[in-house]
Amino acid sequence: MATPAEVRKSVPIFEETRYLNTGASGPSPRPIVERAQETIEAHEWDAAADPGPYPYAFGIYDDTRENVASFVGADADEIALTQSTTDGINRIACSIEWEPGDVIVRTDLEHPAGVLPWQRLERQGCEVRVAPTSDGRIDRDAYRDAVADAKLVCLSALTWNYGTHLPVEELVVDAHDAGARVLVDAVQVPGQCDLDVSEWGADAVAMASHKWMLGLWGGGFLYVNDTAIDDLHPGQIGYRSIADASDDNYELKDSAARFEIGTTNPAPYAALSESIDLLESVGLDTIESHIHDLASRLVDGVPDERLVSPREPESGLVTVRVDNPEATVELLKQEYGIVVRSLPSPEGAVRASLHVYNDASDVDQLLDGLDEIGW
Repeated sequence: MATPAEVRKSVPIFEETRYLNTGASGPSPRPIVERAQETIEAHEWDAAADPGPYPYAFGIYDDTRENVASFVGADADEIALTQSTTDGINRIACSIEWEPGDVIVRTDLEHPAGVLPWQRLERQGCEVRVAPTSDGRIDRDAYRDAVADAKLVCLSALTWNYGTHLPVEELVVDAHDAGARVLVDAVQVPGQCDLDVSEWGADAVAMASHKWMLGLWGGGFLYVNDTAIDDLHPGQIGYRSIADASDDNYELKDSAARFEIGTTNPAPYAALSESIDLLESVGLDTIESHIHDLASRLVDGVPDERLVSPREPESGLVTVRVDNPEATVELLKQEYGIVVRSLPSPEGAVRASLHVYNDASDVDQLLDGLDEIGW
């Protein structure tokens, strides 16, 4: 069984940098990168003749869907392999028949991935409503009013700017009662929190492996509830989407794999399976406890007037307010070897992300740096 300290030792960046930006992208441990490298070599060289590049890749796709499904509480037929969360959101957005006047609801906490697709649909005559929030908490009454006649709701499970959990299961019930489908951006959840997507009841959940999953760029995955699959016709299709085709017609797969399109590198998906093995070796309970301890240590050192995230941490995402975010981020990197990021919203904010490979010395160094730079 791996430990957080062992995971840290397997990430070379920590030899010279205190990396606290997993909420954007997490550096992969050596075993995950090595699995990807081995997969590329096997696919390009060993498998070229036998069993062939396509059977080899499809075997990895199948195995990865099974592993992902087990990890997030789904069936393998409910998992599609994508490139990213943004990719998954767009695949759902393009699978719905939109008409002028159709209503889409999102919150005002969404990442651009949960904003831009709906702006595009506004150009086609759809209406986008924004459910208001305050300090990372959604206004439930305003939300119910917004979804009353909506066709689709898009919301984040764990807010990227406050580190707060939205009550996804309850919000899904409200939306379904109004006749709307629900698409959840859950990219900040798997890898730092235990996840069972079936408990949410959402129609689709978009995720990726390059953040808390410790995987690579390009290893996205999309959950589509089996009750919704038949009603969603992908806007883009290819040979991986179909069960059968003729010169004048085609039949889509009856699983979420209908959202897969064409040739993609199998290496990020092999790495995703490896990352699941690593996370499960450490244990999600251990990871959650480790993250909570570090986040608590950080917020305990932040003055009340500077803390944006909850005083009782809900995740490894901790946001603080500083006078000059861009300059603070640069000084922390140059003078203290600390990598964090500034946020576009809320104004004047810097966010730290604390994961399994971080330790107390990272938190203490960040607090020392903020004190010395001057908040």
